[in-house]
Formats: sequence, structure tokens, C-alpha cells
Amino acid sequence: MAQAAMDITAKYCRKEIEAYGSCVASNPSTWQQKCHELKMKVAQCTSSHPVIQKIRQDCSKEFVEFERCLREKQDQPTSCSPHVARFLGCAETVDLSGVATNPVPQPS
Repeated sequence: MAQAAMDITAKYCRKEIEAYGSCVASNPSTWQQKCHELKMKVAQCTSSHPVIQKIRQDCSKEFVEFERCLREKQDQPTSCSPHVARFLGCAETVDLSGVATNPVPQPS
């Protein structure tokens, strides 16, 4: 999967995304129920960040298709990788000039 665009999200919401990702991975058949709260935390984190808001706005079609894929293929979330790749590909083309990329400096 293309990583560059995810890095933006990961940089600001790494904790939330890693928790959600490992929850999904360790609960392949029940992740919809088990990881719902973690998914909401990721959504909350990503929706509050200006860069990510811009990406979700500019790539909403791809994002919606990815979410639809996850819903329809709950038992095989990995089959949505192409959707993720399309969303990330779009995210990489978003013009972020004029968007505050570092409102809060994160310790690396």
C-alpha cells in the first residue's frame, strides 16, 4: 500500500491507528464489533486535523468507496487494499499549500 499519504494521518493519529489496525488484525471475524470504539477514535482524531479534513474533502469519493468496501467485505478487509491505494493516491495529489500542516509540533 502507498504509505506517503498515510504518513500524514499516522503522524498525527499514530496511536489511534495502530490500536485500530492491531485490533482488526487480531479479530478477523469480529473486528466490526470489537474495534468499533477504536475506529471512532481514529475518525475523531483524523476529522479534527486540518490537513486530513482537506484530504477527506478532496478525496471523499475514494474514501466513501473504501468504507463501502469494508462494510461489504467485513470478513475479508484485506480485499479492500485497492480502494485504500486509490484513496492514498488521491491524497497524494491534494494541494496542501495554505493548510497548516503543523498546528501542534509532535515529538518524534
